[in-house]
Amino acid sequence: MISDRKLEHLLLCTHSDVEYHKKTGFKDVELVHKALPEINKEEIDLSTSLLGKKMDAPIIITAITGGHPSSIEVNQKLAQAAGNLNIGMGLGSQRAAVENPELTSTYTVAREAAPDALLIGNIGAPQMEQALEASQMMGLDAMAIHLNPLQEAIQPEGDVDSRGYLENIKKTTEEMKIPVIAKETGAGISGNDAKLLENVGVKAIDVAGSGGTSWAAVETYRSPDKDMGELYWDWGIPTAASTVEVSQSVQIPVISSGGIRNGLEAVKALALGADAVGMALPVLKTSYLGEGALEQFFQKFMDQIKVAMFLVGASNLKQLQKTDLVIQGKTREWLTERGYDTKIYARRSSL
Repeated sequence: MISDRKLEHLLLCTHSDVEYHKKTGFKDVELVHKALPEINKEEIDLSTSLLGKKMDAPIIITAITGGHPSSIEVNQKLAQAAGNLNIGMGLGSQRAAVENPELTSTYTVAREAAPDALLIGNIGAPQMEQALEASQMMGLDAMAIHLNPLQEAIQPEGDVDSRGYLENIKKTTEEMKIPVIAKETGAGISGNDAKLLENVGVKAIDVAGSGGTSWAAVETYRSPDKDMGELYWDWGIPTAASTVEVSQSVQIPVISSGGIRNGLEAVKALALGADAVGMALPVLKTSYLGEGALEQFFQKFMDQIKVAMFLVGASNLKQLQKTDLVIQGKTREWLTERGYDTKIYARRSSL
């Protein structure tokens, strides 16, 4: 049943309208243009290090698939791209393979195709007792505990008893020999929750804010109660706001994902404080066009990043995180009402 559900999710994400109607909030973020950049675009350095792993660009193909035979080819293509470009990759929930070892190859193919890339495993918060076994499935660099209360609430067979999650995450971080990442699945993480997660030993947070794939939308197609899914289709913290909340609240690395669709949005996320950005849906759709299309997609994405960095005079990611920007509109309203200082981003050059 789990395997069949994985296939359903894959098909729905590929062929149906599953994106948020409301936006990520990145349109409210304006980078301050430099008429005198004083750098060479061709020498911009995108390299970084995340959880002790060196990467050639701060990009992660966030958790997509696994758990059904048809996903082997997808994960292989994605992993090959990640390996060739030396970027990160996240697996879909490994629960299916923990409960049915015959499906293990749908996940391990990623490590086989990308032996040196940053590879992040995945298990759901309701199945945290499976985290250790999932981590031993292959040579993973980190394990993501995915938090998906919205999806569980809309999903016909969802688990809606979330009592004890935080304590179980604490136990998991103590038990695991690799870093544990807390990852939402599209509804965002608040600064308050981020502090709690950092305090129990989580080593990085993927905000996965709203504005990209809506799992309430995905489950609407599967649920007999369409009204509930449609009502909560746009539930969540917009990605830009979530990125600010989390980056201002914790000292651990922050991954910004959820509706990032181009290099300019990625640069805005990085300038807001993220250490890396993640994408899933556009990468999945491009993967069906072949390996060449996938690598071309990422090369274009990275060139878009470099253009934005050139225009703000940032020759590396450390400089980018000090660049001036202005937060406007609904994102500013959200952050101001929540008690976050937006003026610090606009005045960096004067500090």
